[in-house]
Amino acid sequence: MLSMETKSEIYARVAKEIAAVIDGEPTRTARYATASCLLSEAFEDFYWTGFYLVDPNREKQLVVGPYQGTLGCLRIDFKRGVCGAAARKGETIIVDNVHDFEGHIACDSATNSEIVVPVFNESGVLMAVLDVDSTKLSTFDAEDKAGLEGICATLLVGAQYP
Repeated sequence: MLSMETKSEIYARVAKEIAAVIDGEPTRTARYATASCLLSEAFEDFYWTGFYLVDPNREKQLVVGPYQGTLGCLRIDFKRGVCGAAARKGETIIVDNVHDFEGHIACDSATNSEIVVPVFNESGVLMAVLDVDSTKLSTFDAEDKAGLEGICATLLVGAQYP
């Protein structure tokens, strides 16, 4: 059965589902795992959906966290790739064709477009980035940016430890 929901309606529904599941859960890992799973299940074109966590033991480096999809890169330096650029700049980056992005890291050669959203704690400190890849070109747009940023803004509220 085909869904008649718009992309914005799907994001609103998934945001409510994530909020309901993580309500009262203090562990960031569980919150991120829930978000990556529910987002991956909600959108057909989300080929890889997951988080890279800021490694507190290695300066300016991300380490793979909870995700849905094929094997991800284990570590990404802030100087490399779309995830590193989003972490370094502290802003969402949408790439229509990853093959045209200078310094793109091909963790999976099937990826053709990507959106990366920073995740901040209540104090504005970068904690992670949400990385979503698609096998199609130009998959992501302003609706994805707004939907994913809204979800990411809720992931650390109440989270107390990894």
